[in-house]
Amino acid sequence: MLVLLAGIFVVHIATVIMLFVSTIANPCSPAPVSTDALKAVQAFMILSIIFSVISLVVFVFQLFTMEKGNRFFLSGATMLVCWLCIMVGASIYTHHYASGYGTKYSQSHHGYCFILTWICFCFSFIIGILYLVLRKK
Repeated sequence: MLVLLAGIFVVHIATVIMLFVSTIANPCSPAPVSTDALKAVQAFMILSIIFSVISLVVFVFQLFTMEKGNRFFLSGATMLVCWLCIMVGASIYTHHYASGYGTKYSQSHHGYCFILTWICFCFSFIIGILYLVLRKK
């Protein structure tokens, strides 16, 4: 059980780091024009970082204060809200910029940030479900 919790903790920290990188970094892809859609993507990605960090803090807090046999419901729910924010932000970006719309080029290249975002999408869903299923022993 301790190994499983440590593994989830490490994956959660890696997810937070990848979210920071995918949101902050400026890849070598063509920069889209600053539109309302891009501002919405930025807002949802920042919200996902906030919810992911809150979920990590709540998990550590619950790990040391929660009684045995209880589940990590609050951590899981917060991580699934993070997952939802990642999904909305990445979906808006994909819809508006996948075909080069909004850029000065006809072919758009997303770079590593786009891939990191979808990896974080998968990790946050898995972590959120694991938090909901796990019991403290």
